[in-house]
Amino acid sequence: MPVAVIDGQPLHYIDQGTGPVVLLGSSYLWGHDMWAPQIEALSPQYRVIVPELWGHGESGPLPAPTRSLDDLARQALALLDHLDIEQTNLVGLSVGGMWGARLALLAPQRVNSLVLMDTYLGAEPEATRQYYFSLFKMIEDAGAIPEPLLDVIAPIFFRPGIDRESALYQDFRASLQAYSRERLLDSIVPLGRLIFSREDILDQLPRLDADTTQVMCGEHDKPRPPAEAEEMAKLIGCSLILIPEAGHISARENPDFVNEALLTFLVNNA
Repeated sequence: MPVAVIDGQPLHYIDQGTGPVVLLGSSYLWGHDMWAPQIEALSPQYRVIVPELWGHGESGPLPAPTRSLDDLARQALALLDHLDIEQTNLVGLSVGGMWGARLALLAPQRVNSLVLMDTYLGAEPEATRQYYFSLFKMIEDAGAIPEPLLDVIAPIFFRPGIDRESALYQDFRASLQAYSRERLLDSIVPLGRLIFSREDILDQLPRLDADTTQVMCGEHDKPRPPAEAEEMAKLIGCSLILIPEAGHISARENPDFVNEALLTFLVNNA
């Protein structure tokens, strides 16, 4: 994987295909393989770039200047500058959508079109913020994700009733178990706290271009339920696509539906 040094740390990224650029922003706790079906579907027609979050994949630890999602947006913009990319079509899922929308608001001339998937631009509801912070404290104290927590955290990302013996579920669970103490303490936990203490920017969403923005959400997304997606689509004035048979990581749970929706959107907007 190629690497760019941003804020003093190595940021690894996928760069595959040729054509108009599509930048894919991943979910917290997922590497670039979260987008494997989309990379395969899009790269014959588009140049697909997938940066790894800090502390994820082969990327380095969270850089010291990183204090907010605005910093993640600025760092993604620095990656585009490093690659001499003037304009991109941005597809962000979960935290990828959180920093993706901020990038579009920060530098609208750089974002040709925007897809916000399974994400929310409001503040985290206080009850869930406190719940996630309690999980971070347990992980911090243990220096690992304890075995009982694996089966608390992993199901959050999938639709209810997913086969827990499936490769998708088991591979993700194993990836959580594999994080080193150093990675958890230097990157994963502080990045999580940054994400879940984010500022509410819902009042800025009307500034996004409704004609070139799309909101998508898994019908069974638990952490980012469809009601949040409906609220954002209404504020932006754009359409909403609900993804059947999918939870939070809709790109992996119903990849055929997601691929078709993205290809349709991009052919009209890229």
